[in-house]
Amino acid sequence: SGLTDCNLGERSSMEAEAEKVREGLVGTMLMKGRKEANYFQKAAVEESRLGIPLLFGFDVIHGHKIVFPVPLGGASTWDPQMLEEAEEYAAREAYADGINWIYAPMIDLCRDPRWGRVAEGAGEDPLLGSLIAQAKVRGLQTINPETGYPYAAACFKHFCGYGLSQGGRDYEECETSPRTLFMDYMKPYQAAVDAGAMSAMSAFSVLNGEAITGSRHYLTEVLREQFGFRGFVCSDYGAVKELVHHRVAADKKEAAAQALLAGVDQDMGSHAFSDYCEALYEEDQRFADAVDEAVRRILSVKFALGLFEFPYFPEEAEKQIMTPEAREAARNVGRHSIVL
Repeated sequence: SGLTDCNLGERSSMEAEAEKVREGLVGTMLMKGRKEANYFQKAAVEESRLGIPLLFGFDVIHGHKIVFPVPLGGASTWDPQMLEEAEEYAAREAYADGINWIYAPMIDLCRDPRWGRVAEGAGEDPLLGSLIAQAKVRGLQTINPETGYPYAAACFKHFCGYGLSQGGRDYEECETSPRTLFMDYMKPYQAAVDAGAMSAMSAFSVLNGEAITGSRHYLTEVLREQFGFRGFVCSDYGAVKELVHHRVAADKKEAAAQALLAGVDQDMGSHAFSDYCEALYEEDQRFADAVDEAVRRILSVKFALGLFEFPYFPEEAEKQIMTPEAREAARNVGRHSIVL
């Protein structure tokens, strides 16, 4: 059902989106709401030609229903185990709310407090940042005892060097030496990979003159070949079409081509892949191979989450929301995060 609490406009909009799902035009969705997620999942699994289940993504930054301290506050506990447990509660609540793909942890190392997103990270130290990155990935990918699979896939962000934004300005260019980049800023990303993160998000930004979302060097040669990442890469919201604004792609089709060959598997918000992947696939074998590989990576994560066996979010999962244990855990992290 999922439509019982919606007005007529919402029903019409949901049905239009569900029809896209039935036609096989949607593989992931931004979502919050168990009933709505199950409505779209039914369209995908039972009413589409291939029956491939959807990923439902959402930002779960510091708790979900129960609010934990912001990540920078959590980092000041100096207690990765405590933060891993906090993310377990967040993952359970997110799953109960129709989310199986979490855009976290944000593990960009940042040393300029003017950058607003510094609150989402673990501060300026590569060792602490790396330990927290691993703890949060493990916590978010906690195994659901009812299914034997993780509640959700973690998506660490923003690969890479996003915290180097100049002047504290978001979306700004990033600049550093290769030594500083790999000795400091890359450490938490490598740690997240080592912890088994199922997905990664490419950064909006330009690093040392290279737009990350169109960079094969960073997304394939470094992330996959050097670090050993085996999950899939999604773009940050609109990052593929922003390759045009960065002046490295002439139009959205060329942006889609660059991102595909760079190693971006899923395009969030730009609609560049949905608009142009089919044409690119037919034009050049390189793009055909890239599309096939992207599909393989995303399907691998969907299998690893057990979605082909357990595609729906059960009603009884709601008992995981706002539990006394989670409330006490949030208070405890708060106590330990206080800095005088």
